[in-house]
Amino acid sequence: MAKAITSPVPDAWYPTLAVVMLAIGLVLTASFFIYEATSTKRNRSLAKEVTTGGVASVFLGFGSLFLLLSAGVYV
Repeated sequence: MAKAITSPVPDAWYPTLAVVMLAIGLVLTASFFIYEATSTKRNRSLAKEVTTGGVASVFLGFGSLFLLLSAGVYV
């Protein structure tokens, strides 16, 4: 008989993971906006912009996923 599919993360961790990941994502997003607002066009680094934006996007995405899971919306 086949085993049921289970989450690799315990259900009790969903709210904590949501808050932590969303907080990290928001801090990185704020860092990105501050970097864009305070640096001149000559001093900007495309690699830093893409890295910061990408990492912030990943944290906000997984944070949103765990927020939905903790609210009972199983996606």
